Amino acid sequence: MKVVLFCGGYGMRMRNGDASDVPKPMAMVGPRPLIWHVMRYYAHFGHTEFILCLGYGAHHIKEFFLNYQETTSNDFVLRNGKAELLSTDIADWSISFVQTGLESAIGERLRRVRPYLEGDEMFLANYADVLTDAPLPDMIERLSNSDAGASMMVVPPQSSFHCVEMGEDGRIGALTPVSEMPLWENGGYFVLRQEVFDHIPEGGDLVADGCGELAKRGKLLAYPYRGFWKPTDTVKERVQLDEAYAHGTRPWALWEHEPAPVGIA
Repeated sequence: MKVVLFCGGYGMRMRNGDASDVPKPMAMVGPRPLIWHVMRYYAHFGHTEFILCLGYGAHHIKEFFLNYQETTSNDFVLRNGKAELLSTDIADWSISFVQTGLESAIGERLRRVRPYLEGDEMFLANYADVLTDAPLPDMIERLSNSDAGASMMVVPPQSSFHCVEMGEDGRIGALTPVSEMPLWENGGYFVLRQEVFDHIPEGGDLVADGCGELAKRGKLLAYPYRGFWKPTDTVKERVQLDEAYAHGTRPWALWEHEPAPVGIA
């Protein structure tokens, strides 16, 4: 199954005053950028055909893969001055690099790579900046067994703030962490059918337009997940992931501690 990754946004909340044009999916977590970790997750489940929706800072992503060094994250033997790899990361990956515009909304980026998805009833999509250990085959199966046009992972709110219950006299009766409220938010992992294109206008958005219209028609499926899920919208969140990686705490790296599923593609 093909995987569409949206990696052309500006990522302004990751800037922290930095004027560089490195896109957010290229922020480093350990020895590899975020986008690699996301792609490695999909590859673990046998999905190795990637379509990158490029925009801002596209040359950084292209250069990373054009000059990819397998020895960075794989064991090897150095013999007669040449590295003989004992394993590989991306040798069996197919990656299409598609410029989808500097200012394009997510839905428009998806529309512009539609020709690369012809013949595929279902495909996967991701923002390329969120890590999880969710069971991808279950997500796919859930949509496959339904008549829905799309499925999105939903997760509990990640905010550390509290909701306040307040009386008319201004006295607070209760404080409830947002994360404990009966609410769910978009987790960024999508399983989509071609039907979604029917509801995304030119310049439109995947969630507000495509998923929004499917929801009105009762054809948007949720995949609730309370396991590990970590966004990288801010510098702080990216640093937390990097520190966790350094300490060996990386639950999203399923390829490190689970055998690859058999017969999934």
